[in-house]
Formats: sequence, structure tokens, C-alpha cells
Amino acid sequence: MASSLVCSDTQSRVSSVLNRDVKQFGKKFLFDSNEETCWSSDQGEYQWVSLEFPKSVRVSELKIQFQGGFSAKTCRLEGCPKDGDFGAISNFYPEDNNSLQSFPIQEAPAVDKVKIMFENSADFFGRIIVYSLDVLGEKAS
Repeated sequence: MASSLVCSDTQSRVSSVLNRDVKQFGKKFLFDSNEETCWSSDQGEYQWVSLEFPKSVRVSELKIQFQGGFSAKTCRLEGCPKDGDFGAISNFYPEDNNSLQSFPIQEAPAVDKVKIMFENSADFFGRIIVYSLDVLGEKAS
């Protein structure tokens, strides 16, 4: 059964933070389960979030809640082993709204790292705002 793969030992990185204000818009707010906080990227063509898990995993679902007007029109999930290069796993296409959206991932390989690429932002300047992010799946044996 799939459960959240994000834990205290999961290392996360983001492409940028709005005005470098990590206290107000940093990556930690992606996973804090607080509806009042968010990660807000700075402007730019490609924004991303990467996660490195303590053990190999198989991703089965992504759950993302954007702020309407600041979502990505096209997203790509990439993954790789610990010392490998990222390769595409799946593309998905969020709606531009405030609701929590779920994206099933079919037949994902075992990976140690994932990167979620946010392309074609609904915002003219390329900013992305995410209130919550969760990666579901299971540990690979």
C-alpha cells in the first residue's frame, strides 16, 4: 500500500525562493501541512523541487496544491539512482486552481532521487507557488 515517502531524513532542494526570503517562502513549507504557508519560487523559465530519499523508492502518486494563477501547465517527474543522471519518469498536467491535485504515476522504476520540473507557469513571470507537496509510494526492496 502506498504511503508518504517524505520523512525527516528526506533531503529537499528547490530551484529558487521568492526574493531569497526562505523564512517566509522556503522549501520547508512544502511539507509542513499548514494551509497558511507555501513555497514560492522566484521568476524564471524552469522551476523545480528535488527530493533525495534515505532509501530507494518506487513513486506511485504525486499530490500537489498550487495557488491558482501560479501553477505549472506542464510538469515532469524525473528520477535517478543515488549517483546516476536524472531521467524522465512521467509527465502530468495540473489544472490552474487552488485544489489539492493527485497524479498517479504508472510503473515507476526504483529511484533514490526525484525531481519535479514545473514548466510553462500560468504566471507571466514564471513563478510557481505550492502550498503542499507529497510523494506517495513504497520503499523498493
